[in-house]
Amino acid sequence: MTYDLTVNGTAHSVDMPGDTPLLWVLRDGLHLTGTKYGCGIAACGACTVHLDGEAVRSCQIWLEDAVGRPITTIEGLGTPDTPHAVQAAWVQHQVAQCGYCQSGQIMQAAALLAETPSPDDATIEAAMAGNLCRCGTYPRIRAAIKTAAETLKG
Repeated sequence: MTYDLTVNGTAHSVDMPGDTPLLWVLRDGLHLTGTKYGCGIAACGACTVHLDGEAVRSCQIWLEDAVGRPITTIEGLGTPDTPHAVQAAWVQHQVAQCGYCQSGQIMQAAALLAETPSPDDATIEAAMAGNLCRCGTYPRIRAAIKTAAETLKG
């Protein structure tokens, strides 16, 4: 069956089963490979995207449940020439080491700042708790989120 989606502001038609996880629709159907597979059970956050502006784990959202709801992936958050404030802060603080979890981390952080423009440490830790980083860059992540918050205010 064919489903119509809006991903990163662009309309797409996808011919995949309705119970296909959104993660695989994005990666295999639309070739947007910035969203990563980490665990498949929504425990790591590597597959985080925005659905209706909210951070969700795309491994747990069915294709048929995403129809009619705007989807934003890391590819749609910013560009190399005009990065989102979170992406720019990630570079400034040299957050990424292996980089595998970073698109999910960035998408979660962007959703946090859209909802809470001036988060304190406890709010950042609570919001980011479901995004795991095997390299342990959590202090840099927190610092980058604070920098992005300041940038977005100004």
